[in-house]
Amino acid sequence: MFRPLLRSCAQLRAARPSPSSGSRPLQSRLFSTPPPPRPGADQVNAARDRLYAERMRKNRTLVLYVVGSLALVSGITYAAVPAYRAFCAATGYAGTPMTDPSRFEPSRLYADEHTEGRPITVRFEATHGDTLPWSFEPLQRSVTVVPGQTALAFYKAKNNSDKDLIGIATYNMTPEKIAPYFAKVECFCFEEQKIRAGEEVDLPVFFFIDRDVVDDSTLDNVDDVVLSYTFFRAKRNDMGHAVFDAPEDLVQKASGFANYEHVPAK
Repeated sequence: MFRPLLRSCAQLRAARPSPSSGSRPLQSRLFSTPPPPRPGADQVNAARDRLYAERMRKNRTLVLYVVGSLALVSGITYAAVPAYRAFCAATGYAGTPMTDPSRFEPSRLYADEHTEGRPITVRFEATHGDTLPWSFEPLQRSVTVVPGQTALAFYKAKNNSDKDLIGIATYNMTPEKIAPYFAKVECFCFEEQKIRAGEEVDLPVFFFIDRDVVDDSTLDNVDDVVLSYTFFRAKRNDMGHAVFDAPEDLVQKASGFANYEHVPAK
């Protein structure tokens, strides 16, 4: 009974290939692939250099973005005051005489029968900061014009010190509501004026009142206005530009902005 079974087992052992034959066992075939070679020192250093270079590129890009943003914010902050003054000069806001060049067209620079019956007296005032040793005054106290008629007035400034000094003037108009119609063709305001020791100079103001003022019913009773200039001593800022060397509240008051709320200075 057991002999056929033993004979079958012997036949199976005889048919199994030996390790030395061409057929390898399954376990040997599964793990016969050699492991990948370990990278050398040169490859490791090259990979590390690529990683550092990529990090440096990203950091450099980030720094450029930050610097650009700071420069943009600084530029906006630095330009805020001149931009605000330009806006006031273009719109007559806060009693600032207008300097909009579109108002200087020849068709608007003459008086007609519609405006000749509306004379307006412009009075001139002049002051200067306590730290500026100058004499500053208008050469005429007033000028009477009609809307559309141009007029030329002069101020006189003299440096009473023994040093060359730079001053900057600001201005405003009273009453404020006529400012949108008061246009200056030429003016010395907001420009540095260097006067040598003991020197005296004449400063011109060329202006006119727009003819549209006669159509504004809120100005029917306005026939007397004041144009006021204030000179302050100037200093150089970090950009090399001449700026007011005076407390901000005094400059704002001289510009007619004392009653307006301002953004706190940083």
